[in-house]
Amino acid sequence: MELLKNERPISEIASANNITPQNLQGWKKIFLDNAVIAMEPSKAVKEYKEDLAQAQEENEMLTKLVGKVTIEKEWLEKKLKSLASLDKKNILEPKLKEISLAISAGC
Repeated sequence: MELLKNERPISEIASANNITPQNLQGWKKIFLDNAVIAMEPSKAVKEYKEDLAQAQEENEMLTKLVGKVTIEKEWLEKKLKSLASLDKKNILEPKLKEISLAISAGC
């Protein structure tokens, strides 16, 4: 609060509180940059609501995409199971060189 009141030089306030003047200046800047939240909370809430709505839309889109990919994967698994063994070999063998068989450390 002393810093905001500007009653003493920043160097005196820093020395009295064993803080560097640069830290005090940084804290003051952060405080002033965010003061609108204290003065106009409805504005800050509106911004957060907009961000939340956008994140929810993105989440819904990604959920639909995951669902679509899951359905496609399950369809392909069923299709592969229905193929005869010889057909599977003919389909997969040329692709084996392209597929990495390395197991990651996280698995």
